[in-house]
Amino acid sequence: MKTNRFRLAAITIGVGLAVGAFAIPAFAAGNDSSTTPTCKKGEIYDQKSQKCVKQQGANVTDENRADYAYSLAKKDHRYQEALAVLDTMKNPNTAEALNYRGYATRKLGRTDEGISYYTKSVAMDPKYTLVREYLGEAYVIKGRMDLAKDQLNTIKALCGNTTCEEYRDLHAAILNPSSM
Repeated sequence: MKTNRFRLAAITIGVGLAVGAFAIPAFAAGNDSSTTPTCKKGEIYDQKSQKCVKQQGANVTDENRADYAYSLAKKDHRYQEALAVLDTMKNPNTAEALNYRGYATRKLGRTDEGISYYTKSVAMDPKYTLVREYLGEAYVIKGRMDLAKDQLNTIKALCGNTTCEEYRDLHAAILNPSSM
């Protein structure tokens, strides 16, 4: 779970609403990329209708588009498609969308471009630990361990400990740069 939104999803998934004699599952906003279904190229998973719909012209929120793009990149390694989904957003200048764009471009080998998106995301939301993790990983790739450790220390301060996932993941990358 990477953000408060994702933590909320983890808490509420599986909780049901009782309606008469039926239990209806309740789902929180946010994306758990490990459980988001994968659609065919040119389609996007609509969290509201819970089905794949045409990417262009679909009445899908920007948050849904960003979440799906992240799922494509993180779970399925479909980085170009993730970028194409992000391109369909009405407002692509959110901390999450910029972070996900940075992630996809970094994974495509365009590390400097990824760093530029990460730094814009950090400027928008300095407390967003996931972007700090990914920025630190990009610095590891660039051999800038000093800057990666700065991000690690910031994550530690934001989490209040060294046990949050973002801290553990970046710490592991710093200890084993060849894994990047």
